[in-house]
Amino acid sequence: MTETVNIVGAGIGGLTTALFLKKNGIEVNLYESSSEIKPVGAGIILANNAMQVFKVLGLQTPIESLGNRISAMKITDEQLNPLSVVDLSSYEQKYGVTNIAIHRGELQKILADTIGYGNINLSKRLANIEKGENFKLTFEDNSIIESKHLIGADGIKSIVRNQLFAKSNLRNAKQICWRGICEIDLPLNYHNELNEAWGKGKRFGFVKISPTKVYWYALANANHILSDNIDLTDLFDEFHEIVKSIINATLKEKIILSDILDLEPIEKWQNKNVCLIGDAAHATTPNLGQGACQAIEDAFVLGKLLSQGFSIEKAFEEYEKLRKKKAQAIVKSSWQIGKLAHIENHYGIWLRNNIMKMMPKSANKRQMDMIFELN
Repeated sequence: MTETVNIVGAGIGGLTTALFLKKNGIEVNLYESSSEIKPVGAGIILANNAMQVFKVLGLQTPIESLGNRISAMKITDEQLNPLSVVDLSSYEQKYGVTNIAIHRGELQKILADTIGYGNINLSKRLANIEKGENFKLTFEDNSIIESKHLIGADGIKSIVRNQLFAKSNLRNAKQICWRGICEIDLPLNYHNELNEAWGKGKRFGFVKISPTKVYWYALANANHILSDNIDLTDLFDEFHEIVKSIINATLKEKIILSDILDLEPIEKWQNKNVCLIGDAAHATTPNLGQGACQAIEDAFVLGKLLSQGFSIEKAFEEYEKLRKKKAQAIVKSSWQIGKLAHIENHYGIWLRNNIMKMMPKSANKRQMDMIFELN
């Protein structure tokens, strides 16, 4: 008899997990709170580790065709003078994939089209879970399903985690984030690289995601934000003209505003026939660009274990053992980088910038090696 797994959440992590389950002959149903899968949201950078996973799934080519290759990552000062440069070409050669910047909605659509919309149940916001011999899931529309095996891919505020696992804590980095997409012609030297400019208690990143579009994000310490109607051009007035041009080229009503949160590391990601993946298990701040990538890696490890003949319950257990160390190291490192990037003391900024300029390439290489190597 074919096993069935129900997944709460049809974001990038949930959809990728569903593809690996299906690849292993498991029936899968996804329950998504949104009313449709459509290209909303901002951009995403799929790092080398995520693209290795999509290569396994046969999705490398469609993702590359809709995104933009990123072969360098640069941390700069406000005027885009480099402080730290990571050349990704050696990893491109080693793994046969490139980092890809793409619209998040385009990626989600590729995944949804591949899994098939017959497997995705929309407008299903989970309200309550009762645990008996099976799980009884009640949704806000009063529909009810029973589930023997359950995966929570429902994000940082996961209902599955909050109702079936020990109490967890969200941490607020006290930073405000704006994200947007605009149409602008960047100078040629910026076409295949990510730039993130660090200033005094704020930073601005931008990357080309298609021939005509640029994805950008801006962060500032919350104490800088004295009004809901802040003018971002004024806030980033001391930054390079390109930064201000990107902001001005973006429709204000399309800018996404959010607080920066992560999940304080938790001990249990699984319990027999229930499992958490992605942000539900290890939500991180975005400072390493690894939030979705780590969810994608979760899916890969689960799929690999199932392909090796593990039962679903045993695969959940082994997945937690295999993934916890790396995912939690990324959560910790990302939190620390966020603090470093948002120093406000003038001497501290001078010291930080000079240390970054003198940092040996081997230090960046060690970190990239750890991030890009799959479990």
